[in-house]
Amino acid sequence: METSTKLTIKSALEAWNSYATRVDKLFDELSDEQMQKEVAPGKNAGTYLLGHLAAVHDGMLPLLDFGEKLQPAMFDIFIKNPDKSGLEKPSIKELRNFWKQVNNKLSEHIKRLTPEEWMQKHTSIGEEDFKKEPHRNKLNVLMNRTNHLAYHYGQLVFLK
Repeated sequence: METSTKLTIKSALEAWNSYATRVDKLFDELSDEQMQKEVAPGKNAGTYLLGHLAAVHDGMLPLLDFGEKLQPAMFDIFIKNPDKSGLEKPSIKELRNFWKQVNNKLSEHIKRLTPEEWMQKHTSIGEEDFKKEPHRNKLNVLMNRTNHLAYHYGQLVFLK
């Protein structure tokens, strides 16, 4: 594999790890009381964003062919429905544990992928479509989710 591709993969991994570490540290620093507040008036609460990010990361497991979701029920609560949906949500403690658990599992798998594997298709695209759109690979998923994580990090900082 050419050097520029390896450099791109390395840069993407460093960005992912940087934001994952920042968000993890922020969640550790914020009290349960701070997490219950909205990031801005009328916007999502920190607890919802914690569940949302954990559910999105959980969805990365099957998408990157790392295995099944750890908590599939979180999809309905934190992705399919808004914060104030009225659905019962797990406790902050359970959400914090889920966040750590899913990110640890993701991290284990991410560390093991070779540059060639990063350039392979993710599971939501078929072989024929991938031939036409080879940019729809596992690295593309990671880059997209890094942007998503960075976006919500920017919101969560307001809870401090």
